[in-house]
Amino acid sequence: MSLNRVVLIGRLTRDPEMKYTTNGVPVAQFGIAVNRYTKNEQGEYETDFFNIVAWRRTAEFVSNYLTKGRLVAVDGRLQTRSWVDQQSGQKRTAYEIVADDVQGLDRKGDGEPGAEVEQGGAPASRPAPASRPSSPPAAARSAPAADDPLDEEDPFADE
Repeated sequence: MSLNRVVLIGRLTRDPEMKYTTNGVPVAQFGIAVNRYTKNEQGEYETDFFNIVAWRRTAEFVSNYLTKGRLVAVDGRLQTRSWVDQQSGQKRTAYEIVADDVQGLDRKGDGEPGAEVEQGGAPASRPAPASRPSSPPAAARSAPAADDPLDEEDPFADE
C-alpha cells in the first residue's frame, strides 16, 4: 500500500501564473509560504516555501480569485519532475505540489490597510447572506465535468 497526500495552509508568495497547454487545458502555478510550528536555535519561526501546480477548474479558480498574500488551504500530492538543463547539460529535478483542491481561507482585503470589514467578517458594504448551502464533497469539487461553466462571482464576497 502507498499514499501520496499533502495538505498545506499558507499564504501565496506571488500572484498565480495562468497558462494553457497546447490542447487548451488551463494550468496555474503559484507558491505558498508555510510557517513551521517550532522555533529554531535563535528562537525564530522558520518558513517553508512550496511550488504549487493546479489544473483545469482549480487553475481557473486560483487565477481568478487568489492573489499574493491570500491565505489558502491546498490539498494535493507531491510530484517530482526531472529534465536536462540545455545550457549546462546537468540533470535537474523539481519537487512540486499538484493541487487537487485549493480553498481560500480569507477574504480579499483581509489584513490589508484600509480594508473595511464589519464584525463577523462580512464586508461593510454588503449584508450577510440569510443561509448558505453546504459545499459538495471533495471528490465532486476536484473532478468537475469539462463543460461545467465556471461561476464568475467571487466565492468569498458574501461570507
